Amino acid sequence: MGNGIKVTLVNYTKKPLETVTWAALISYWDEWETEAFERMGQKDVEMHLPKVLGYGHESILEHATLTFAIEGCSRVCSHQLVRHRLASYTQQSQRYIKLNLNDIEETFVIPNGIKEDPELLEEWKELMKKSIELYRKSIERGRHQEDARFILPQAVRTKLVVTMNLRELKHFLGLRACERAQWEIREVAWKMLEEIARNEELRPVIKWAKLGPRCIHLGYCPEGELMPPGCWRRTREKWKALAGSKPTV
Repeated sequence: MGNGIKVTLVNYTKKPLETVTWAALISYWDEWETEAFERMGQKDVEMHLPKVLGYGHESILEHATLTFAIEGCSRVCSHQLVRHRLASYTQQSQRYIKLNLNDIEETFVIPNGIKEDPELLEEWKELMKKSIELYRKSIERGRHQEDARFILPQAVRTKLVVTMNLRELKHFLGLRACERAQWEIREVAWKMLEEIARNEELRPVIKWAKLGPRCIHLGYCPEGELMPPGCWRRTREKWKALAGSKPTV
């Protein structure tokens, strides 16, 4: 979309797929023991994990968590993110941080649909400029930023840290990577998936757990006639290219 959103995978469970596989084996391996975790290797993962996930036993995915840094999305987007309750969030505070508001497009997320209408875009920028001026004026007049922030539009950019386990991440991606999802959170969802694909240790779970829009997991589009023509084909091609991608520097 080119709206300056940055998503970075900053941390995840040590030996994530080994952890998930080791947890799965407690269910049906008589010789399971705590010490077996240190012996888990790639061959064990490849032998057991695809099969277990293929049976639909996904609770084991909850034993691995991933932490992402998200920068440059709007407060509109972050409000949607926090609806996914089985996750942890820490967000940039507008109460304690005095925002440095300079360039309009660096400060606010402006939808491409607005940018396509030059006259409307100018009105948007004028309103945003006025909100910045009033924000600054309020602080200059001695008002704390916790009160000054009330004037800022939801389009103002923000930063946050998100931690999800793999099972909740699958649920999140199923809803938000869909073409019918709002464009900004859809961009965040695909960037999260791209971060996983770039990680050699994590990439196999994209295929094994079918991380992605629900049509990938279900094998059909649950939104049916609500979706634009060709959506399922485009999504599958994009997902297959990503799932089979190699890490890039």
